[in-house]
Amino acid sequence: MPADYNGRWEMVTNENFEEVMKALDIDFATRKIASHLHQTKVIVQNGDKFETKTLSTFRNYEVNFTIGQEFEEHTKGLDNRKVQTLVTWDGDKLVCVQKGEKENRGWKHWIEGDMLHLEIHVLDKVCHQVFKKTQ
Repeated sequence: MPADYNGRWEMVTNENFEEVMKALDIDFATRKIASHLHQTKVIVQNGDKFETKTLSTFRNYEVNFTIGQEFEEHTKGLDNRKVQTLVTWDGDKLVCVQKGEKENRGWKHWIEGDMLHLEIHVLDKVCHQVFKKTQ
């Protein structure tokens, strides 16, 4: 049985986020604002169907997906690109590959105790965020 990602998760750490944003060609002002934001993730998981929201005072982002079903994602609110996204299970980890104009783009989610880890990668840059479960 895959891990249970349901819940509300509050950001605890955000390492190397600005470098990933630079790799995505996000402008200086937006990077400065975004790197200081406290994010909240709200995840509703029903089997292999996920509804995810990333909330902050600057921008909110929502993406819904079904494990194993590729879809076109418009990353409006992030870097405003269209990518082909595929999320799969690797054991208890969610692994996302995003195909588009940036190479080696995607993310991984995994849970350790009451902490949700998110590793975002693009090109040769990697960001590691950690969120604590609050609900």
